[in-house]
Amino acid sequence: MREWERARDGGGGKAGRRKDKDQSWIPKIIRKRVCTTFVENSSSNGTLCQCGGVREGHISVATEDNFGTAVVTKWDSKHHTSEYPTDAFGKVEFAGAGRKQSPFLRLSYSTPPQVVYNLMTGQWGLPIPNLVVSVAGGESHEKMKTWVRDILRNGLVKAAQSTGAWILTGGLREGVSLCVGEAVRDHRAAAPALSQKKVTAVGLAPWGRVHNNQQLVNAKGSFPAHYYMTSHDSCCLDNNNQAFLLVDDGSVDCQQGIPSFCAKLEDYISNQRTGICGSGSIEIPVLCILVSGDANILERIDASLKKALPWLVVAGSGPAADLISELLDPSHNSTSATPEVEAVQGHSPEQRDRICDKIKKHFPDEAEFEKLVDRVLSIYQSKELITVFHGEQEGSDDFDTVILRTLVTACKRVSNDAREYIDELKLAVAWNRVDIAKTELFNGDVKWKYEDLEDAMTDALINDKPQFVRLFCENGLNILDYLTYRRLEHLYCSLSDSSAAYILLQRYLTERQSRAGSLSSLDGAVAEPLTSSPNALTGPESVMKLSLFEVSRLLSHLLDDVCHPFYYKPLGLHNRTRTRKAVEHVNKMLSKECTYRDQHCETAWPALFIWALLQNRMEMAIYFWEMVGESVLSALVACKILRELSKHDTDNENKRAMKELALKFENLAHDVFSGCHENSEPRSFTVLIRKSKVWGGATCLQMATAADALLFFSHNGVQALLSQIWWGDMKMNTKVWKLVLTFFLPPLVYTDLISFREQEEEIKSVGRQRKDTESLDGNDANDFHLSDIIHSDEEAEESRTLKQSVKGSLPSNKKRHFIRSRWREFWFAPVTSFLGNVLMYFLFLCLFAYVLLVNFKPPPPQGPSSMEFVLYFWVFTLACEEIRQTFFVGTTFMQRIRNYIQDDWNKFDLTAISLFTLGLCCRMFPWSYEFGRAVMAIDFLVFTLRLIHIFAVHRQLGPKMIIVRRMLKDVFLFLFFLVVWLVAYGVANQALLYKYDPRPLWIFRRVFYRPYLQIFGHIATHEMDAHKLGDMSCTDNITLIEAGEEPCVNIYANWLVILLLVIFLLGTNIVLLNLLIAMFSYTFSKVQEQSDIYWKFQRYNLIVEYHSRPCLAPPFIFISHVHLLIKRYICRIPSAKTKHFVLELPDIKASSLSAWEAIQKEILLLAQNKYQRETDTARLKRTSVKVDSVLKQMAEIRDHDRRLRLLETEVEYCCSALTWITNALSESNLIKASCPPPVLKDVTALSPH
Repeated sequence: MREWERARDGGGGKAGRRKDKDQSWIPKIIRKRVCTTFVENSSSNGTLCQCGGVREGHISVATEDNFGTAVVTKWDSKHHTSEYPTDAFGKVEFAGAGRKQSPFLRLSYSTPPQVVYNLMTGQWGLPIPNLVVSVAGGESHEKMKTWVRDILRNGLVKAAQSTGAWILTGGLREGVSLCVGEAVRDHRAAAPALSQKKVTAVGLAPWGRVHNNQQLVNAKGSFPAHYYMTSHDSCCLDNNNQAFLLVDDGSVDCQQGIPSFCAKLEDYISNQRTGICGSGSIEIPVLCILVSGDANILERIDASLKKALPWLVVAGSGPAADLISELLDPSHNSTSATPEVEAVQGHSPEQRDRICDKIKKHFPDEAEFEKLVDRVLSIYQSKELITVFHGEQEGSDDFDTVILRTLVTACKRVSNDAREYIDELKLAVAWNRVDIAKTELFNGDVKWKYEDLEDAMTDALINDKPQFVRLFCENGLNILDYLTYRRLEHLYCSLSDSSAAYILLQRYLTERQSRAGSLSSLDGAVAEPLTSSPNALTGPESVMKLSLFEVSRLLSHLLDDVCHPFYYKPLGLHNRTRTRKAVEHVNKMLSKECTYRDQHCETAWPALFIWALLQNRMEMAIYFWEMVGESVLSALVACKILRELSKHDTDNENKRAMKELALKFENLAHDVFSGCHENSEPRSFTVLIRKSKVWGGATCLQMATAADALLFFSHNGVQALLSQIWWGDMKMNTKVWKLVLTFFLPPLVYTDLISFREQEEEIKSVGRQRKDTESLDGNDANDFHLSDIIHSDEEAEESRTLKQSVKGSLPSNKKRHFIRSRWREFWFAPVTSFLGNVLMYFLFLCLFAYVLLVNFKPPPPQGPSSMEFVLYFWVFTLACEEIRQTFFVGTTFMQRIRNYIQDDWNKFDLTAISLFTLGLCCRMFPWSYEFGRAVMAIDFLVFTLRLIHIFAVHRQLGPKMIIVRRMLKDVFLFLFFLVVWLVAYGVANQALLYKYDPRPLWIFRRVFYRPYLQIFGHIATHEMDAHKLGDMSCTDNITLIEAGEEPCVNIYANWLVILLLVIFLLGTNIVLLNLLIAMFSYTFSKVQEQSDIYWKFQRYNLIVEYHSRPCLAPPFIFISHVHLLIKRYICRIPSAKTKHFVLELPDIKASSLSAWEAIQKEILLLAQNKYQRETDTARLKRTSVKVDSVLKQMAEIRDHDRRLRLLETEVEYCCSALTWITNALSESNLIKASCPPPVLKDVTALSPH
């Protein structure tokens, strides 16, 4: 090996720096064989040697053996050949087959296999294989059977393609080699460009049999050698191979050294490892396949089996394959012994005779019969390494399965240690054959450990094999131990570069890399794409690679700040850390030794769930969702991520798939919550408002709102919770007129006019909650109470005090707190706040209209009036409320601004207040008084339209708001058509009616305004029709027209003006307006079908808004604002308004609720699986499997029937022979019978009728 390396480096090796022609080191290492001793061939009249060469080509003639006592009669390559430097190497170009060149080498069969393997992978650049399949036998001119061709074309190449395999063939255009070569060729033509390199065909051909081999001879190497193939000679090289090893034993067609060379090369490769330079974790599996074959192939089989290489025999393909298949078939063996018994006792004479009979059957003309019998017996001793494939019965579809089973069976013969099965497990993962893994590798025989499954788990995750992920997790792999932050980063680096998630991550990585350039510790760092490995180095180089910080930014972007930032804790960041500071911190941390990457991910299942969602892997994501806790919220998170991610994807097919998967998860959330609500309504309410520790403090209602989960909000359980919150402690059947009357007469709250829920019911509920807190069977554990959703910490304290007081001494404390509690129960209910705001808003509009129409005084000092000052103060309180909503609701400043702007009604409010401020400023000055009054009038319009917002609470009017909003979008689209039509008609009409009119205002009126009025029937015929023109003062003088005179109407071609008017009205009134009506009808019908769902969704936003508002309405809301200002900035009481509908549970209650929710999820999954099993598709699939099983059993029955017939024939023969012997003995006098012969009993009576 060292000699080869020195020769390669000295003779032109400098790997990767020399051209192909610079391979002068090859003849120094690689040898050829030349026959140097003439051993006469008796059938050639002394002209040919037994090697196939002529006498003149030999140096000496063999007449004696080494001892000089006997004439040499048999040629032997080992003794009668000599080695010389090879003279045929380089690249071969096949004439008429394009410019493709394949490397080739003539070498002696005694060449060390490591030299050959290193030459192939290093000098020739062949990829390191994940599997080597050596196809042997069938190198003859006989036509192959059709089903054998199908197996080689479909099964073998399919298996090679899925694993990146080498296929070793005979290399010639004959028999099985030709069939495999054509299959590889067809694969290249049909497969994508990226997968063509996965299949590598290598031809191992005997040098002496290669036709026109002298075309390859060149002592200095051929680059390339031009090789001409002839159609009439099948011994030509097959141009479908990527490389050729031309094995030389010094003969023309003896092939004595081929079996040993193939066995040594296959054995050496089986001890190498996969990966670049053998850096992989598994050894390369090697499998030999026998197709047909003659008696000479048995020598190669025996040599390979002695090196523990497994063989797959295709039964029915030819003599050698049929011999071995019959030899291993138990039905053909009358006696059988275990391998251990055979090893001790040897083969019995009966067994040897049986093998002799089979050899005579398949090879009747074989000369060296005894030697062949010994070889077959040697093969039989290693029968555990041989698998028989009945391809004619099983077909080519399961051939890859058979290959994997063969490798697994061979591995089991060696050891039951799990480490010995890692290669086969990774092959099963690569082929996605979980059925084989279950039956052969995870059947209980192998004891798998966690470390044995790590690499296979990573392969299954990256290559989207969810069934294997499930299998590994069920058989010893702990996901909490497996998933470290380093491995999670590696998984994100494996994202497809065409996915939207990859593009976004690359963008965030580029931003961080640009800021990392300013750090002095990053000298020499270069920006890189998202490529990494599980063992990525730490230090300055890791700064330029993907980290969890980019993943966190991506998730924050997709989830719209609904959750706290992910992965900030391992990165050492606070939730409120700004992005710029966070980037600087992460860059500094990554420039040093990162310790967080070796930490285990605390939320492993959610992390993998998000990773699968970002790649839009449905089956993988659903499995991880099943394993993640908080099923309802997790499904809503998936819905939000997928819908946001679909907006960034440019591929329409991916967008559609993401939206479908998002809808599927929304249905899962709806179905799981349905089960929760049916099981326990109070617990289901708690599920909706529970603050999640897994998903960054989010709740189901918050996430459903962000994800636009209309179906989820339409659930009766969600609406029941919203109704309960909306009415507060009042009963939900309270009439509206009672609320209005109590609003204007507050003392009525202490009467029986309004019904409240009894306090005793709440106390009983609290008792049940305390009783069943630790029990999952209690239906009221973790009950929902309105006291959990309150406005401030003071209210919470008061509520707790009230409950404790009521519990301690109910009669005395009930009277003490009745007045205050009843007051709070009425005024703090969201419905009361809504009613007060609506009533006061009506009063505001009436005051605004009165001031604008009656009491709008001139500028100072005459005005404004006192009523106008009241209006100013009222608008000021409205502005204060908008400021409160903007700066006091949210966590960060940008989040507050973003949340405020996202609401369309807030934009209305901002527009109305801005216009009012502008009008107020302008009306104070005489020169802008009229403009200010006009702005005020427009502002009144905006304030009035804002009143539409109250319709959201109504079940019928609420969806109409959505219809109107969508119709406005249709109108804008319609206006594009209308403007084109108006401009076309207006300009033509103006040009025909007036020769010259330079007035811009009149041009605008006649081009746009007049055609627009004509659409609605306002047609001024006296200005267009020449027969109806009246007397009017006009002129055609250009000077007078420019001075301001009215131009005269042009009566030339007036008929064309009328015709254009008719066409214009026809197009607008009939075509365009009906198009608009059709668009409106479609929008109305589309929304009306789901009007209830739309209303329920927008109802939540209304309830959240008025739940967060102070109980007093403008202008009295100013008092509440002053109260809040004192609490926040003087008393430093934190705000509770930022936590709408949020309930934070203790750990024990949270765990209990999660376990209960998981039970409901399992019930749902069981019901879905049951339904899936009962579908027609599943039944047809099961029926198909049963039919296949029946067909296989029928084939076995037919085979048994055939065997029974043969046995019956043999029994009849034996009976006839015994009868003949009996008759002969009875007629002779040799034996005197002491008793009469037996009589055959009648068995017809025993046969069934």
